[in-house]
Amino acid sequence: MNTTEVKSVSLLHDLVELMRKLRSNDGCPWDKEQSHASLKPHLVEETYEVIDAIDSGDPAKIKEELADLFFHIIFHCQIAKEKGEFDIESIMALCLDKMTRRHPHVFGDATANTQEEVIRQWEEIKKKEKGYEERKFVVDGLPKHLPALQKAQKLQKKVSKVGFDWKDIRDVIAKIDEELEEVKDAIQRNKPEHIEEEVGDLLFSVVNLSRFLKLDTENVLHKTIYKFVERFKKVEMELAALGKDIEKCSLEEMDALWNKAKGKNLK
Repeated sequence: MNTTEVKSVSLLHDLVELMRKLRSNDGCPWDKEQSHASLKPHLVEETYEVIDAIDSGDPAKIKEELADLFFHIIFHCQIAKEKGEFDIESIMALCLDKMTRRHPHVFGDATANTQEEVIRQWEEIKKKEKGYEERKFVVDGLPKHLPALQKAQKLQKKVSKVGFDWKDIRDVIAKIDEELEEVKDAIQRNKPEHIEEEVGDLLFSVVNLSRFLKLDTENVLHKTIYKFVERFKKVEMELAALGKDIEKCSLEEMDALWNKAKGKNLK
């Protein structure tokens, strides 16, 4: 074991010991009260903060947020260790075994020369693993708490693998047009339950278009949201420069500044 490896082992040991101390009788009142369930919202928040850091392109931010996320893994392992369920060592052993097994083209005799071949091989290996036998249907195995856009795209990928997919992008676009007309019809009929259903079908079809274009729907929508935020900030700044209260402005005034912001004329 070289110096770097020794240092890594020491740091991991120190971190695990720190977590044990926080959970001990003379530790932190907040940390002592936490459970797997109570930590769920914090885990989700930390995960999205990692994503935000990645989007920022700032290595220092990515490093900091990954540290926070890694601490959550240590936290959950300590809770489990106290219950006699598992610990950080068993987690690392499981990870090492699983990733070695799922990469036989690197650590074994299998061959996979493209990303598609790797993914296909990965899925075949997963089917032989413990727990997979509980999946009776192609559409089983969707993470319950996955954001809806990601869940829709993952579901569509699953069924596409067995041939349930459009052949041509024109068919996908035609389906969106069809669903939009059904939304309009539901609105015309003024049936709230039908409106909700048809809007859902329309969103699902738009996700399908994104998938067909090899776009990540969640990422696409996030970019649009950020773009909207920046443009609306420009509208607010322009109104402030004009001495106007945004809450007292007309839609026409705001719309004019919005179009100006779209044209990148606002500084």
